Amino acid sequence: MGQKVNPVGLRIGIIRDWESRWYAERDFGDLLIEDIKLREHIFKRLANASVSRVEIERSKNRVELIIRTARPGVVIGTSGENVERLKKECEKITGGKQVNIRVVEIANPDLDAYLVAKAIAEQLEQRASFRTAQKRAIQRTMRAGAKGVKTLVSGRLGGHDIARSEGYSEGVVPLHTLRSDIDFAIAEAMTQYGLLGVKVWICRGELLPGQMVTEPEAPKRPVRSGRRRPTRPRPERREAKKEATGVVEPSQPVSKDKENEQGGSE
Repeated sequence: MGQKVNPVGLRIGIIRDWESRWYAERDFGDLLIEDIKLREHIFKRLANASVSRVEIERSKNRVELIIRTARPGVVIGTSGENVERLKKECEKITGGKQVNIRVVEIANPDLDAYLVAKAIAEQLEQRASFRTAQKRAIQRTMRAGAKGVKTLVSGRLGGHDIARSEGYSEGVVPLHTLRSDIDFAIAEAMTQYGLLGVKVWICRGELLPGQMVTEPEAPKRPVRSGRRRPTRPRPERREAKKEATGVVEPSQPVSKDKENEQGGSE
């Protein structure tokens, strides 16, 4: 069973939480369609921002969007311009409800299955070898601290007429062990020979009973002020500038103590 079902869906309620956290009775279907439209719009709008997942929380008249991305600067923009523009667009989709957007930076993008699958798909679109793309992704993921990783690419590999699948794996990926934190994602690559599918499984370790998967956030970077401290000139540059301008430093005056010492020695 673990080989067939989606590993993320199989572990929801056991070690993973839902990506949409809200409750509704009569308008459940309308809100579900609204969530789908919000996610489609955000992924399309932020296609170059390495967005991995969008979590949605709702109250009566408020919608909170949690965007997990590897490039928060692209999502936020200069002085928050991109976030404000995205917020207004999402408010139109929700029918005028108040929308709050929180951007969370992913601590290690190489341990995120969607970002790894997306990177493989982008390499395939640039006509890279599907074997090389998978092996490089596996090496980066294992170097980042994963317990195991498995990749699979399907389609007309190498331009052959008959579609096939080829994958690689390293480490352990126990799909039947429900306490194992396994991240799974699917991506697509549009090539000149057709569409190629990319699947990635990443095992990030095991959890103790009662624990839930928590996504680690990257540490906050210090905020720099607009004005920077001027750098001091190097000694060799200072000497070269003096020689060019012909400025000679005045000799330093000798203190009275040193004069007395010199007189006493004589």
